[in-house]
Amino acid sequence: MVASEYQLEAHPVIPKGKPFLLVVLDGWGENKEDEFNAIYKAECPTIKSLKEGAPRRWRTIKAHGTAVGLPSDADMGNSEVGHNAMGAGKIIQQGASLVDNALEDGSMFTGAGWNFAKESWANGGTLHFIGLLSDGGVHSRTDQLFALMYGASDHGCKRIRVHVLTDGRDVPDGSSIKYVGQLEKECENLRSHGCDAKIASGGGRMYVTMDRYEADWNIVERGWRAHVLGDAPNKFESALDALTKLKEENPKLNDQFYPPFVVVEKDGSPVGTIEDGDVVVNINFRADRVIQISKAFEYENFDAFDRVRWPKVKYLGMMQYDGDLKLPSNYLIAPPLIEGTSGQYLCANGVRTFACSETQKFGHVTFFWNGNRSGKISDELEVYHEIPSDNIQFNEAPHMKAAEIAKAAREALLSGKFDYVRVNFANGDMVGHTGDLEATKRACEAVDQGVKVLIDAVEQMGGIYLITADHGNCDDMAQRKKTGEPLRDETGKVAPLTSHTLAPV
Repeated sequence: MVASEYQLEAHPVIPKGKPFLLVVLDGWGENKEDEFNAIYKAECPTIKSLKEGAPRRWRTIKAHGTAVGLPSDADMGNSEVGHNAMGAGKIIQQGASLVDNALEDGSMFTGAGWNFAKESWANGGTLHFIGLLSDGGVHSRTDQLFALMYGASDHGCKRIRVHVLTDGRDVPDGSSIKYVGQLEKECENLRSHGCDAKIASGGGRMYVTMDRYEADWNIVERGWRAHVLGDAPNKFESALDALTKLKEENPKLNDQFYPPFVVVEKDGSPVGTIEDGDVVVNINFRADRVIQISKAFEYENFDAFDRVRWPKVKYLGMMQYDGDLKLPSNYLIAPPLIEGTSGQYLCANGVRTFACSETQKFGHVTFFWNGNRSGKISDELEVYHEIPSDNIQFNEAPHMKAAEIAKAAREALLSGKFDYVRVNFANGDMVGHTGDLEATKRACEAVDQGVKVLIDAVEQMGGIYLITADHGNCDDMAQRKKTGEPLRDETGKVAPLTSHTLAPV
């Protein structure tokens, strides 16, 4: 499409000249009002007044499953697909669905990416898989990893090494032992059929490898040293030993924060460093938390940390994670092409836009909102403002940057320079992921205060506003039995829920 095809007629009711405010409450679902619903238990008078004071203007919408392009209604929504759908104004078939389709029809194993990878193991190289090990379906899925492993073996691969990143965020904390056990069984089965498959290294997703938006390159460096160099402070003869013994040493350790570990032979040598001539496949289909490790593998001129050595490997992503950066240059599944986004329409019609969030969600109100495009659609019409997030666990400062976001957006509204102000408050999602109910209540209150600041500002300017969300999270902080009752341990303590919910928003 060219810009002329995005031209719109004037709205018959809403005049131009007054600002429009869009607020995304990240991880803020509409759920059962009980003691584990952080929104309900928090003091949120602004949001409550909107819900109760103007019921005709209050609606809930589905934000998971097929409503946002995911394979089934059992799949949780997430920030990326939510912002894709809102920014495009339509349902986009998403990464998990694209991978499933390619595995089902066999095109995964006939495409250019797969043929590129095969060249390495045909010449004796090792096939390495790196990625999140769970069936949460937000970043990756174990069934897809297993299908790739068996597909590689069927296509002549004789040596596979898997570098696992434990979850505890999109799935319950403590479940990583189950997923590693499943992977160990699949590796054993492959070995019985002549393919030497082993787990080589690992660590927790929030401490090893999976940083995003360049918030903390130390996370990526820990992964590089473990996966590539076989260098980590923790060495064990199996991944199950690693998880079990590290948990014994620190019973409070969350799956998300396992320190890096390396699996070694009896003589102490790593079972699977990454060497020249190998092929590395990142199994995550979601982009944001694997762009940095992709840069470390792909970029010759790289200075974010000392790689020590840069093996000459064939590197592929499950998807291409950034179309503008062409990163990575090789991938298994072509990314969804999203055209006709709201940003393209608004820029074509001269609408001046201010988009703002803190680092953790800045890419969501820009890159994902704009159909997976880096940079601005129009330098002349758009201002993107990022507020740096704190490099701490978010339950330690649950207010995060809500006040700073509100201040920046308020100034944009009152300046008269913008027709459209778009913000994301990250607190409900990021603090909700910690499983800390009390901190999440404080997070919701900080968001509510920020929303009030913005509503006051847009009303002062005679504008209109829309408050929405991308998926559920902080609306339920307890794992549940099938009956809906909270799941409790032997002491009666409720098991915290750290993943997204299936609630509407």
